[in-house]
Amino acid sequence: MPLFGKKAKKDVSTEPPSYANATSAQGNPQPYNRDAMQPPTTAGNERSKNGVPEQTHARPQPPSSPKAPPRPKLSFQCQQAHGSPVGIISGFTNVKELYAKIAECYDFKPSDILFCTLNSHKVDMTKLLGGQIGLEDFIFVHLKGQPKEIDITKTEDALGLTITDNGNGYAFIKRIKENSTMDKMPQVKVGDHLEKINSTSLIGCRHFEVAKMLKEIPKGTTFTLRIVEPLKSGFSVIDMPYSKKKSGKVGSGKKTLRFRANGPAVVEAEPDDVSSVAVDKINGLLESFMGINDTELAQNIWEIGNKQENPHDFAMAVDASDLEAFGFADDFIFDLWGAINDAKTGRLNKQGFSENF
Repeated sequence: MPLFGKKAKKDVSTEPPSYANATSAQGNPQPYNRDAMQPPTTAGNERSKNGVPEQTHARPQPPSSPKAPPRPKLSFQCQQAHGSPVGIISGFTNVKELYAKIAECYDFKPSDILFCTLNSHKVDMTKLLGGQIGLEDFIFVHLKGQPKEIDITKTEDALGLTITDNGNGYAFIKRIKENSTMDKMPQVKVGDHLEKINSTSLIGCRHFEVAKMLKEIPKGTTFTLRIVEPLKSGFSVIDMPYSKKKSGKVGSGKKTLRFRANGPAVVEAEPDDVSSVAVDKINGLLESFMGINDTELAQNIWEIGNKQENPHDFAMAVDASDLEAFGFADDFIFDLWGAINDAKTGRLNKQGFSENF
């Protein structure tokens, strides 16, 4: 006599079996017995105190996505401009973090740094570290030196200063116009940090704010300007050797580390000729209209304008961006668009372009 009855046909339904409706061999409904539905004991099963096997079911884990390769850790050689051992700086994404890393390397405060130059220890404003660093550039750090207080009488509407800032709260002189009021003050030099006008501290002010304060001083007024010169070395006229050979051009590598106001720094290709000449022209307009020089600001203006088709759209895009805080006048916006459009259409080129201030 067979031990089991005739096998029922296999249920091919896509619905899962309903254990609550299980029946006995006599056809009577039986209650769902959880233990009876467990699979046979295996080496991985655990037994309860009653000896009834219980299967431990691990939840299926979603397939793990492949890990992105780690970002390369960029490092840069660094040296104090007046002389020091060479340090290695890495792990920064903006200028403030860069200054903090340099200060940590040499054990001084970030506020001691006036500005940095690339590939030259001299106070050379053409080599000033701005919004980007070539991946093979060498960083020279210029620290605070001797403070000076000078009484100045404003004999003309403009003092003849072009001002920039270091991105970390210090505005300083980038250019002095020939035969201007400030050009006749031998104590005032390019690279000097503008620390105070009379009793008003300028620390923490952006370049355009300092330029506005100086412009608003009435003609004929005598005021006291406190400035701080970069720390100098007795051997400052001697070129300092360093390990990597450079062409002398800022950002001379094929790629640069670009700082951004919002978000981390990114590695980008070196700007092409059209972008470079457009940024130079925009920087010239910033200097003429506002008395400031800021390559990063000029780069941001170019990137916004390059995406627009007409001056109206450009003005709207500027108002919708962080640049709205500068309060550019309509005439200045129109001149900016003229420079941008000339660059886009090829009417500006390095051969035919020169800055006139």
